[in-house]
Amino acid sequence: MVFGLFKKSKKKLNDFLNENKEKVLKINLNEPIDCICDFTYNFVWQSSFDYNQKVVDGISFKDLVEHLKNRGIIYIKGNVGHRFCSSMGADLKYFGGTGGKIEVGTVIVDGDIDTRFGISMVSGTVYVNEGNKIKEPIGNIVEVESDIKGYKKFISITEYIEGRHKNEKLLKPNKFDKNYNLILNDKIVRDTVGARLNVDATITINGNVDLSTGILMKKGTVIVNGNAGKNTGAVLNGGTVVIDGNTGDFTAFEMKNGTIIINGNAGKFLGAKKKGGVIYAKDGAPVPPTKKYSLDKKDKESLSKYGFFGEFYKFQ
Repeated sequence: MVFGLFKKSKKKLNDFLNENKEKVLKINLNEPIDCICDFTYNFVWQSSFDYNQKVVDGISFKDLVEHLKNRGIIYIKGNVGHRFCSSMGADLKYFGGTGGKIEVGTVIVDGDIDTRFGISMVSGTVYVNEGNKIKEPIGNIVEVESDIKGYKKFISITEYIEGRHKNEKLLKPNKFDKNYNLILNDKIVRDTVGARLNVDATITINGNVDLSTGILMKKGTVIVNGNAGKNTGAVLNGGTVVIDGNTGDFTAFEMKNGTIIINGNAGKFLGAKKKGGVIYAKDGAPVPPTKKYSLDKKDKESLSKYGFFGEFYKFQ
């Protein structure tokens, strides 16, 4: 995939829009609206969300998503609500997709953004006016050096690791090295870190995270030096999630494969609807089919590789 080389000079927004005018769709919002450019349409399979309803006259929620799938550019003037660009770039099976990732377009925002911007985002680019605010928690996104003057640039953490790091410059204090280790030091609270990751890389977060860390991962490791929220390791399908702290409830919800290590309390409803994989935690309240077991020698050896010893239990 080609995303352009690092650029020292920045374009003005109007120049960028004029150069790409055939791809640009402009909308003006009078008030914040949730789920704009949300590829799940507010998780439509479990809600009554109507994606054919209009965001503005003549343009529906589905129109916006389809425009991005066609690699178009959406320019938004006004504040946007919650779950903006949720699962952007995910080729969802519910809608007949592969379950993988697709290349998508660009969104530009002149306005504030409410919580959960970019949850489970796996591709695409979002520019946000430097004068506007982004409310935490944000999603699976990280800021990189912008090529448009006066705008911050955000891309998917997953996409950055899986290849886009070659063409995008990560901003300090975050770091990335040649061994595919991404270290997030910015203390920004995020949901869904590492969503759908499918390479042998390590993401280390020095600070707390919120919902669904490692969701739908197949490969790689996410290490959180802090506490995590609900649904940690939800639908994990490989790889390892390590929380050096406590997690909220529903850890390992519908987990399929992989390993979750909680150096603390894993909360209630642990392993609900779990199908495979293993959980290690110091405490937690499992629900069937997940049960609590003492560690054997192999379990202790597995934990020692991550520097953990002492009183852990296995939940399987």
